[in-house]
Amino acid sequence: MNRGYFGMQMDFGPQPYLTNVAQMAMQNTNFRTALWTGCYAQMTLMCIPVGSDIGLEIHEDTDQFIRIEQGMAQVKMGECEKQLDYQGKAFVGDVIFVPAGTWHNVINIGRIPLKVSTVYAPPHHPTGTVHYTKKDAEH
Repeated sequence: MNRGYFGMQMDFGPQPYLTNVAQMAMQNTNFRTALWTGCYAQMTLMCIPVGSDIGLEIHEDTDQFIRIEQGMAQVKMGECEKQLDYQGKAFVGDVIFVPAGTWHNVINIGRIPLKVSTVYAPPHHPTGTVHYTKKDAEH
């Protein structure tokens, strides 16, 4: 059993698994925690501190689905790193679809930690990934 920073078992994949994702996201205090990794998809949970972001990024071969579980976010997306034409605010229950090859960033603009659940298809991070902080994720 792989236990993460906040004391719950991490990465239940690829076996069948049932959970309350919103509840798991609320318990997560890590910047990124792989909750379930399969052959063709992966779910991670993220906790973005007030005033921070996931970091501008692009996944060339991976579609991404991001759901806001807590907080408020500014979403920026575009075809070019310096031209993020698609922008909007996201609130609890909103989802963000990021097509493969799209530059994107999600910024916490609220007053509490931003909690999100993210599905990558295909998986983007190694099985069992836990990044305690954004700095850990950048290395």
